[in-house]
Amino acid sequence: MAFYHWLNRYKDREKNPEKAKWIAEHLLKLRADLAESKLGDREPNSLVIGSWNIRAFDDGKPRRDESFHYIAEIIGHFDVCAIQEVKEDLEPLNKLKTLLGPNWSYIVTDVTEGSKGNTERQAFFFNTNKVFFRNLVGEVVLPPEALLEHGQIARTPFFASFQAGWFKFTLMSVHIIFGGSTKKKKKMRAAEVEILAKLAAKRAKKEGQVYVLIGDMNIESRDDEIMAGLKKHGLFAPLFGATNLKGTKHYDQIAFTGEKSRTRCLQSGSVDWRTAVYRPDEKDHYEPIALEARGGEPYKNWDKDYEKFFASFEMSDHLPIWVEMEIDYSNEYLERFI
Repeated sequence: MAFYHWLNRYKDREKNPEKAKWIAEHLLKLRADLAESKLGDREPNSLVIGSWNIRAFDDGKPRRDESFHYIAEIIGHFDVCAIQEVKEDLEPLNKLKTLLGPNWSYIVTDVTEGSKGNTERQAFFFNTNKVFFRNLVGEVVLPPEALLEHGQIARTPFFASFQAGWFKFTLMSVHIIFGGSTKKKKKMRAAEVEILAKLAAKRAKKEGQVYVLIGDMNIESRDDEIMAGLKKHGLFAPLFGATNLKGTKHYDQIAFTGEKSRTRCLQSGSVDWRTAVYRPDEKDHYEPIALEARGGEPYKNWDKDYEKFFASFEMSDHLPIWVEMEIDYSNEYLERFI
């Protein structure tokens, strides 16, 4: 559960006396929606792994305080969450951690240099009451014989090992190169995804644990060559549906090794926050706020740009996704002795 005491501490309370009321009302709606979703039916002894590409978090465009509360509320319903598109400034991560509470921690990479790297970091947030870090962390660097046509993977994949109960697992977070929907670009993305899936399968077999390939893979459809590359080496990928705001692309995925043998997926889903916060019917409320933030420069078409630019830069242009996994295998262990 996220922490809410900051609602009483904001310095602009006198200027904006309705601020706490507005945020609290929307948090209650978001909490109700999450409770009514499949996340509200999770097993008591399970692990929820989430992933979210949080758009340009934060690239010189500070989010509103309310946005941080909503983001924290969603991530707080997971046990561990991979975040892509974290930018250079680490203050947003620290603010998010404050709102999540003292039982949450995070690990973050350095910035990926170069134009293809887009000055991005990747992060893992985890609830220390449910998950502990096993002190193994690294970045995937390909050997010369495995280099792709365009060299190293554009945005360096990040992995870290964790444990929850009996369940040992390694998360490998990725933000696959995009650059367009041409045949050449799709081929490049498929090559990146496949080599990572192959690596995950190889390490999982060698180490006897579950590897989870997670993040924004820029997969356009469930039956394209990029998705085929993800599943080619035996990784299990649940159905999440489209994860862009238009509902047309299957960008974000969580795929893992060992389904039915080393782990079991109990359920999976995505979180469409637009039913509770930054709703389409609230664009009139936010128009003067957006106008002020832009120094008085209006958007060209507020009806279209409200979600495409304003709401997506406050929350994201991707929906968060999650899987619930079984972590208690004590019965199976005891049965070995019988």
